[in-house]
Amino acid sequence: MTMLPTVADAQAFIDRAEAELLKLYTLQQRAQWIHETYITDDSELLAAGWNDRAIARVTELINEGRRFESLNLPPDLRRKFLLLKLSLTMPAPKDAKLREELTQVAASLDGSYGKGKICPGGDKEPCLGIDDLEERLATNRNPSDILNLWTEWHKVGAPMRDRYARFVELSNQGARELGYADTGALWRAGYDMTPEQFSGDLERVWNQVEPLYKELHTYVRRKLIEKYGAAARRTDGMIPAHLLGNMWAQEWGNIYDIVAPPAAPPSYDIGEILRQRRTTAKQIVQYGEGFFQSLGLQTLPDTFWERSMLTRPADREVVCHASAWHIDLDQDVRLKMCLHGTTEDFIVVHHELGHIYYFLAYRNQPVLFCNGANDGFHEAIGDVIALSITPEYLKKIGLIETIPPPSADLPILLRTALDKIAFLPFGLMIDKWRWEVFSGELKPADYNKEWWRLREQYQGVAPPVERTEADFDPGAKYHIPANVPYIRYFLARIYQFQFYRAMGQVAGYTGPLNRCSVFGSKAAGERLESMLALGQSKPWQEAMLGMTGQECIDASAMMEYFEPLLVWLKEQNKGEKIGWTVPANSLTAR
Repeated sequence: MTMLPTVADAQAFIDRAEAELLKLYTLQQRAQWIHETYITDDSELLAAGWNDRAIARVTELINEGRRFESLNLPPDLRRKFLLLKLSLTMPAPKDAKLREELTQVAASLDGSYGKGKICPGGDKEPCLGIDDLEERLATNRNPSDILNLWTEWHKVGAPMRDRYARFVELSNQGARELGYADTGALWRAGYDMTPEQFSGDLERVWNQVEPLYKELHTYVRRKLIEKYGAAARRTDGMIPAHLLGNMWAQEWGNIYDIVAPPAAPPSYDIGEILRQRRTTAKQIVQYGEGFFQSLGLQTLPDTFWERSMLTRPADREVVCHASAWHIDLDQDVRLKMCLHGTTEDFIVVHHELGHIYYFLAYRNQPVLFCNGANDGFHEAIGDVIALSITPEYLKKIGLIETIPPPSADLPILLRTALDKIAFLPFGLMIDKWRWEVFSGELKPADYNKEWWRLREQYQGVAPPVERTEADFDPGAKYHIPANVPYIRYFLARIYQFQFYRAMGQVAGYTGPLNRCSVFGSKAAGERLESMLALGQSKPWQEAMLGMTGQECIDASAMMEYFEPLLVWLKEQNKGEKIGWTVPANSLTAR
C-alpha cells in the first residue's frame, strides 16, 4: 500500500533540495564566470555542461515535488515549492538530448555576442568590441561615422536568427512540460499576481509616464534636427535610432551636449573629473562602496576585490557587459565589467553594487528565498543610490568643490531624464517582443519586422538604414542572446523612485524630491536593509509595503521628481508636433 505524502515529507524534500541546489548552483556559477571572463571553445562547453546539469536536476526536482501539490502546506513551504517551479528562466525539455542541445545553443548565442567585433578602420586600427563601440558612440558627432558603427555592429545578430528560433522551440517545450503555456508565461508567473493583472499594471504605469516621454522625445528630436539637419529629420516625426548616443537608443544621456539648454549655468562632468584625477577602476568602485557604508551597510569582503573583473583584460576575450555575481549564496560576491572611467561607469557601479548589497543582505535566508522580492526590486536598489548622486553628495566626497546654483536643477533633471525616462518604452518593448516570440504569435519570418514595429510604436525611433528579415537586430542587444528577462528593468525604473521618496522621508528630507540625497542617513539605511534582508521570502507587495507604505507599482514618485522638467519641456515644445506617426512598413528607413 502506497503511503500518501505528509507535510513532514514535503519539508524533508525541500530541505534536501535546497542543500543540493546550493552545491549545484555554486559549481554552475563558477563555470559561467570562467566562460564570461575567459571566452574559449572549452569554457563555452564547460559552461554549457554545467548549465545542462543544473537545468536537468532542477527540472527533476520540480517534477518530483509535484507529489506534494495537493497537501495543505504552511505558507513558507508552499512558497518554496512555487519558487522552485519558477526558478528556471530557461526551462528545458526532459529529453536529455534536447536539453543538451538547448544549453549548447544558449552558450553559443551568448558567446557570439561576447565575441562580436567590428573593424571600422580595417587593418589600420584594432577591431572593437561593444564596450569600445559604446564609448565611441557616446562622443562621436559625425553622422556618417555613427551610422557606420551602428550598421556594422547590428550585423552581429544576423547569424543568430536560426539558432535563436531553435532556442525558443526547445525552451517552450520545457515550459510546457512544467505546466506553462510557454516560456514567456513562465516568466510572467513570477510576480505574485496573475499574468493579466501584471500586464494591466504595466500598461497603467506606462500611461502615467507616457506624456512625459513624448514631451522629452519632441524636444530631443528638435535639437537633433538643429544639429544634424536632414540626417535627423523624418516626415513621420520619429528619431533615427543611431543619433541618440547609444547603440540601442535605450538611454540618451550621452547626447546631453546636443540638447542642453543654451542658457544653462556651468555644471560638471563626473567622467571628466575622474579622468583628470586618473581615478582607477578600483577607486571608482570604492566610491560606490562608500555610499552603502554611509548608510550603515557592511564593507565589501576581501574576496570581492580579489576575484572581481573591473577592466578588460588584454590577453583574452571576455563579456564586458556589467553584471553582479553571487557565486555561493554567501559572501563570494563579484563584479564583472570593463570600466573606462565615464560618468555612465560611475552610475553603473552604484547600480551593480546594489545587486551585491542585496546578495549580502539576504544571504542568511534559505536557498530558495535568496533572491530579490521580484527581479525588478533587484535592479532598482543600486539605482536608488544613484539618484542620490546629487551635487551635495559629490561635494561631500570631494569630487566637486562648489555646488551649482538652483538654476542648474533643470539641466540636471534633463540629463537624468535622458536616461531614466528615455529608457522606459525600450524597457517595456523588449519583453513584449519576446513574449510574442515565445507564445508563437510572432513567427521567425517576422522577427525583425515586429522588433521595429514595437520600437516605433513605443519609442518613436526608427532604423537609420533599411532593415529586412536577413537582419536579426534583437541579437545585437545582449539580453536577447543571453536570455535575460528584461521587464525587470522597466519595473526598476519605476520602483526606484518609490524607494527613493520613501528613504528620503525616513531620512527627514523635506525639499524638492530631485535634490534629495540619503548619503549618510543610517535611518534610511535601516529601512533599506530591512527590505533587502527579506529576499524573496514574502510576496513583493509586502516588501513594497514595508519600504514605501504602498502595495503596488506607482509612477507618482517619478512624476513628482520630474515635475519641474515637464513644465519646462511643455514650454519649449510650444508649436511643435508632439509625438510621431508609425508607418505601415516598419523596416524601411526614411
